Amino acid sequence: MQKDIASIRRDYQLASLDEAATAAHPMDQFEHWWEEAIASNIDEVNAFVLSTVDAQRAPSSRVVLLKGYTPAGFVFFTNYDSAKGQEIDANPIVAMNFFWKELERQIRITGTIKKISTEESDEYFHSRPLGSQVGAISSPQSKVIPNREFLEQLVAANLEKYKEGNVPLPSNWGGYIVHPRNIEFWQGRSSRLHDRIKYNLASDGQWTKVRLAP
Repeated sequence: MQKDIASIRRDYQLASLDEAATAAHPMDQFEHWWEEAIASNIDEVNAFVLSTVDAQRAPSSRVVLLKGYTPAGFVFFTNYDSAKGQEIDANPIVAMNFFWKELERQIRITGTIKKISTEESDEYFHSRPLGSQVGAISSPQSKVIPNREFLEQLVAANLEKYKEGNVPLPSNWGGYIVHPRNIEFWQGRSSRLHDRIKYNLASDGQWTKVRLAP
């Protein structure tokens, strides 16, 4: 093991997390932490790691951007034909992980995932800059392409085609919502004795809350 890597460490001392101070519902607790993260001007505050599992049970992770949340769950958008989209089709159970190092906080989420309505996807798609709309309609996401020029030519052709706007929502592009089953709120503490409060969704639809050892 490389000593220069093994010696990297940081002692977390910014805050603590007590069960009594957390909300009864995890989405209320998420909103509380989200608002504090926004107020802290964290760069790419909506970035999270999305983990999926394919039909062969092989896991895969990538960073995506949260685009909304409701009491029902967390929303993001992507190409449905992408690798992540195919893995979601094979196994509609995913994991999410936010890490806000500036606040020494982490939020881990597992849940089921499904597509949102076409109307909701269309509304968000047409709120995006024209370049992003054209990029979505041009890129065969996760597919092998011969070179960068191939992609740039597709984009250039579509920019010319849709220079007046009115880019149609691609049939293979849209949003997903993750309905959480478990949400863990992690607050870094000194000497690696971190606070971990986990919410679990019971079969009757009620949330229970427990403390986990670090």
